[in-house]
Amino acid sequence: MTTERTAQVTWQGDLLSGVGTVHVVGSGAFGPLDVSWPSRAEEPDGRTSPEELIAAAWASCYSMALSHGLAQGGTPPERLDTSVTVTFQPGEGIIRSAITVRAAVPGIDEAAFADAAAAAKVGCPVSKAMAGVPDVTLDAALA
Repeated sequence: MTTERTAQVTWQGDLLSGVGTVHVVGSGAFGPLDVSWPSRAEEPDGRTSPEELIAAAWASCYSMALSHGLAQGGTPPERLDTSVTVTFQPGEGIIRSAITVRAAVPGIDEAAFADAAAAAKVGCPVSKAMAGVPDVTLDAALA
């Protein structure tokens, strides 16, 4: 089954002094969210950035992929705590991403967990979409 997701943004002004708002997302789950160049390249000051939204998408996608892989292997997780940090360099784009996951997974050893974590890093659809990021690290450990 194919799904489509939609977001609507309005931008006013030029890049450096303008502001935007993510008005509507198709699910209604969030919004409005303010966005600006300073929130992207300097300090957030209560606004979001495309990279922050990518980090949220990547962390949730990675968690889903890892959960699925662990369950398929017969060791479903009790809990996954995942964070993703995306590094944006003006003029270059996203230059780095760091995935960190701490997991409670009964019945699995460190080696099997490391294999599942690495497979999720490669297999998650957001990871695939972000394949052009030159430096993606994974720090995965059982809690």
